[in-house]
Amino acid sequence: MRRFRLTAFMTSFLFAAGIALTGATNAQAAATGYVALGDSYSSGVGSGSYTSESGDCKRSTKAYPALWAAAHSPSSFKFTACSGARTGDVLSGQLAPLGSGTGLVSISIGGNDAGFADVMTTCVLQSEATCLSRINTARAYVTSTLPGNLNTVYDAISAKAPAAHVVVIGYPRFYKLGGSCLAGLSENERTAINSASDLLNTTIAKRAADHGFAFGDVRSAFTGHEICSGDAWLHSVNWTNIGESYHPTAAGQSGGYLPVFTSNA
Repeated sequence: MRRFRLTAFMTSFLFAAGIALTGATNAQAAATGYVALGDSYSSGVGSGSYTSESGDCKRSTKAYPALWAAAHSPSSFKFTACSGARTGDVLSGQLAPLGSGTGLVSISIGGNDAGFADVMTTCVLQSEATCLSRINTARAYVTSTLPGNLNTVYDAISAKAPAAHVVVIGYPRFYKLGGSCLAGLSENERTAINSASDLLNTTIAKRAADHGFAFGDVRSAFTGHEICSGDAWLHSVNWTNIGESYHPTAAGQSGGYLPVFTSNA
């Protein structure tokens, strides 16, 4: 009798567990839509071919989210990444497409919060001492304030798309040190900018890991293709189109960002 009860109990337990696992699997299988969030590195600023509907957000058909969607045909594709976006902009204007059917999310965010554009403007136009001081201010922000902002964004993504696999994408180092550039920023400035980028990536990766998200580190992919490398996948200062400065080219999106995202998706 005891053996019969034990067998019946185990059968019921395994049956219930099987239903639960099947339900979870079916829920995951049903969640196949892709939503691309983030800033200009995700929208594709610098790669051209911007869609008319995106306006100042400058979403490009050559950006890695559009390239991935074209290659993999998700059940739906919503592209809300926007040039200049900060964490608060993601929260207020980019999360609407997320839902129970979202199976994949990509996001790059944090660089604008840290004042990336102002850092580069300061370093290009002002003295080395002023540049290094501005970089130190950005580093302090990344250490003290950015983690909390990222937590808020990542929590919101998880709440709105609980079945989604989230891939957080980082930023490249901008300069090849000792490279081919004969003018422009000093080597000290380039070194400090690269170091600040490393800190930003480390901070973002830690927040992503703590939320169970994947982190796509693009630094290795861009090695040999930094500014001053002779085969750059990043725009240097572009005085005729200043907004594209220090952003990936179309080759940087397809050769750098796309493979990293694909390997983590």
